[in-house]
Amino acid sequence: MIARLTLLTAAAALLQTAPQPQPAPAQLPVVRPEIVRSYPHDTGAFTEGLLFDGGRLYESTGREGQSVIRQVDLATGRTLREAKVPAGLFGEGIVAWKRQLFSVTWHGGRGFRWSLPDLKAAGEWRYTGEGWAMTDDGRHIILSDGTPALRFLDPATMRVARTLNVTANGRPLKNLNELEYIDGEIWANVWMTRFIVRIDPTTGKVKGALDLAELVAKAGTTDPDAVANGIAYDRQARRIYVTGKNWPQLFEIKLPAK
Repeated sequence: MIARLTLLTAAAALLQTAPQPQPAPAQLPVVRPEIVRSYPHDTGAFTEGLLFDGGRLYESTGREGQSVIRQVDLATGRTLREAKVPAGLFGEGIVAWKRQLFSVTWHGGRGFRWSLPDLKAAGEWRYTGEGWAMTDDGRHIILSDGTPALRFLDPATMRVARTLNVTANGRPLKNLNELEYIDGEIWANVWMTRFIVRIDPTTGKVKGALDLAELVAKAGTTDPDAVANGIAYDRQARRIYVTGKNWPQLFEIKLPAK
């Protein structure tokens, strides 16, 4: 009973997102993931995107003058290669498509292409509004921008093919940040919370949430900006990894057995 009450309390806090809290659906299913193992993570990395592609781990970081995209050794957290986002831009999410990595920036509508696996500059692309994060469903690149709407982009043209309005119990859910497509669902960090939501890509309805309270506690950060952010799925090994901004650890997690 105590555990159930705790999860209901967590559900009630899910939509309490800064800067404008929203009412929360108490009946939203919430689970606490199990930690499989942990790995070192660079505490200087203000993580905006996390990605597994071809057995390689990539990470993008934010803040003007510090934004980079890099390949990281999972076991040690060491940077293997790195590309700098142009000066004055705040780097955000990344996604791999074929032999390129696409990245977005927070403001200015400038996106970039990088070759894989060497991360050489390969061009730019444009979009309207803000850029927060990206993932793909095998057909489209999916872009978040801080609103409840996710944009599905045609990878050939990077034009919007459709939009998906995300709701939790019928209420729009904003502040969708880092994205990952996992087993037919879109997972998204909710900015300024410890939650990851699981979104139905057809209806936009939130099916449930992961409460990362244990991971946040293990990270032990006191900076209010050091929130959970970063979801990567190794599709070949079927392993899920998460971290946060300036966290000292990156975690492999799994959903609890039903």
